Amino acid sequence: MGIAFFFITEAIEKTPKNESGLRLEGFFSDLKKPSVLVWVLLPVATAIIPFVLDDLTLHMNFAEHVLGRTDGMLSFENVAMLVFQVIILAWGEEIAWRGFFVGKSMGRFPFWLCAIVSSLLFAIGHISDGAAGAILYDIGFVFIDSMIFAVIYKKSGNCLVSTVSHIIGNAVGLAYCFIAVLPR
Repeated sequence: MGIAFFFITEAIEKTPKNESGLRLEGFFSDLKKPSVLVWVLLPVATAIIPFVLDDLTLHMNFAEHVLGRTDGMLSFENVAMLVFQVIILAWGEEIAWRGFFVGKSMGRFPFWLCAIVSSLLFAIGHISDGAAGAILYDIGFVFIDSMIFAVIYKKSGNCLVSTVSHIIGNAVGLAYCFIAVLPR
């Protein structure tokens, strides 16, 4: 729905291409804006930290929880399909949550309110089956990542830039999951 609303509001408002929150031609210049690249790479750390903390202290098999949460929407048997799905899902989420929800609401409300509300809703959307502790831990880190993606969107003005960050974070997290569940 958010993807559809993004494109509908862009069409209704007759948003010029250079002012759209989804600009392919402005991607590299948006990525070069001050401190954007640092924020784009931050989800590498936030993808690894929850697994390391779990391994060191919590021991709740967080990798298995994440793989269980994503099993219904990702094809783990076919690597090419998995890569395609990770890219498409992240792109769709960024158009809906950052491009539409944050981008369109920032005109009426302060950025931080938009970022917090959208991140809360985004995290709630990632609730899955499992132990309560693992679910809360998981959605806490999803919330943090969503806040990072919102900052990237605010700094770059382009949800393609936050999409790249989202893809990198998801790819690193999934890679860590696979490594963590391999027999030792």
